[in-house]
Amino acid sequence: MTEIEVQAKAFRADYARTRVEIAKAIVGHEQIVDGVLTCLFAGGHCLLEGVPGLGKTLLIRSLSQALDLKFSRVQFTPDLMPADVTGTTIVVETEHGRDFQFRKGPIFAQIVLADEINRATPKTQSSLLEAMQERSVTVGGVSHQLERPFFVMATQNPIEQEGTYPLPEAQLDRFFFKLIVGYSNRNELSAILDRTTTGAEPQLSRVLDAAGIIAYQKLVRQVAIAPHVQDYAVRLVLATHPQGQFATPMANQFLRFGASPRAAQTLVLAAKVSALLGERSAVSFDDIKAHALPALRHRILLNFEAEAEGRTTDEIIQNIVDTLVTDARA
Repeated sequence: MTEIEVQAKAFRADYARTRVEIAKAIVGHEQIVDGVLTCLFAGGHCLLEGVPGLGKTLLIRSLSQALDLKFSRVQFTPDLMPADVTGTTIVVETEHGRDFQFRKGPIFAQIVLADEINRATPKTQSSLLEAMQERSVTVGGVSHQLERPFFVMATQNPIEQEGTYPLPEAQLDRFFFKLIVGYSNRNELSAILDRTTTGAEPQLSRVLDAAGIIAYQKLVRQVAIAPHVQDYAVRLVLATHPQGQFATPMANQFLRFGASPRAAQTLVLAAKVSALLGERSAVSFDDIKAHALPALRHRILLNFEAEAEGRTTDEIIQNIVDTLVTDARA
């Protein structure tokens, strides 16, 4: 067994242990948990969307408890200022007189929960842009590096429009996945009541530390992908560009703008995580297809006709996946 195979086996074991620990607190939502873990091990950030009370914040807290990482939570509100997130320079009295010192904000953690991110103003939302992309924060002309791994998980409520500010496309593009959190079913809701109304509190064990997560993030990037499979990911993204070479009739009719190159990066990295979990040495077409919805749904823009007819981004993405030929060599 090669060193990479040994690492892959350890990755699958730690991934499974992390899921088990999270399941102690979270009932159901297996696909959401897998999506969040995929973001983490691929080195991306995650946006969770769902109505209040579905366990979005609890999921993120549970993940932080299962991982030995620094955790901070920021409740986004209309009066939140950028300095409340990044930190600010303050005047302090020292034995040598007055001095300026940088006081770090909650962004200086390894797992950051941006709760109800669409309630803050665009100016405050933008304070996350540099941190999410560059893993650094610049205040007063000085850049401060963030500790690795750095993982932002944001939540937003899709039904409340009063007092909210939709995330701009440039910021949405920086999220690896956008995951839609749905309602629990009958059995899951019954299990939730059993856990939350009897006084029992789940105790989660630490599974991974920062060094282990960084090692697995490097391992993910070593997974092979054949040129024709990578080309499928490329064509899948290009198929979202209206009037483009690979655009489907549905994309031409209902899309205003297509996905960015980050979407292709997301598809490939997420597929590599799936390949590792599936004990495969290389990425398959199905690995790419499995992540098309969470990777693309927040990166394409509908036109007026689509909104008037009640079309959704998921519907158009699924049509592209269903109609696009996998192997262009055939």
